[in-house]
Amino acid sequence: IKHVFAEGELEEDSVVRKFRTTAADGKSYEVNHYNLDVIISVGYRVKSLRGTQFRMWATERIREYLIKGFTMNDDLLKQNGGYFEELLERIRDIRSSEKVFYRKVLELYATSVDYDPRASITQEFFQTVQNKLHWAAHGHTAAEIIFQRANAQLPFMGLTAFKGKKPTKQEVGIAKNYLSQDELAVLNRLVSAYLDIAEVNALQRKPLYMNDWIQVLNGFIKMTRQEVLSHAGKISSEIAQRKALAEYETYKTKLEDELSEVEKQFIASIEQAEKKLKALKRRA
Repeated sequence: IKHVFAEGELEEDSVVRKFRTTAADGKSYEVNHYNLDVIISVGYRVKSLRGTQFRMWATERIREYLIKGFTMNDDLLKQNGGYFEELLERIRDIRSSEKVFYRKVLELYATSVDYDPRASITQEFFQTVQNKLHWAAHGHTAAEIIFQRANAQLPFMGLTAFKGKKPTKQEVGIAKNYLSQDELAVLNRLVSAYLDIAEVNALQRKPLYMNDWIQVLNGFIKMTRQEVLSHAGKISSEIAQRKALAEYETYKTKLEDELSEVEKQFIASIEQAEKKLKALKRRA
């Protein structure tokens, strides 16, 4: 344990608490209690049968994570509803990511009786579905959200979700990255539910035409008592992307000169996480 703290792998103040305990002699003593992080770190270091068993178990979990991108304790999730809800929320967020959603929509759409990858309706289908779901979630199309909220003067250009320390050029052109937490929660649930309904139709092998999938979506949105988008929106995708890129160039120039206090705090938290990750790599 001393080596764990001495090497900077863990901060002692964060993982140790003292509790007063009454011993067999009737006297009270302050005893150190270590959290789970310390137990895991010791498990990687101790030379014993139990330590070996722990490392074998941990290696299996890490291997599964590296190959699949996730690892799960099915029994624990079934017993603890709170963690299961968190898992479902993460899955919804993944399903509504543009890359995953686009691929899934095309897979379903390709089952249409009159599917033609070269048809204009095919090329417009994803954008239509995306806009209808965005509209149902917050009353704007994807292009409108980008156009209205991309602002170089705001912290992180108005984005609420992005990877790394600051937004990238690719991220500023994705509507979902500008949504508030509540808006995102609604959108994620709408996307997940729609994909489930669409998959049921596909599994039952019901003959559907390309336009039928749009009607399935409209019916689903009506069922949720949300407004169905019946127009193309006030802003085109091209205009929205052009506005986002222009704001991004302004933001990059501004970023070179100064960072807002919010941005400084966020970057500091990222750098702290990177330091902890490097410490874990050194240990491995």
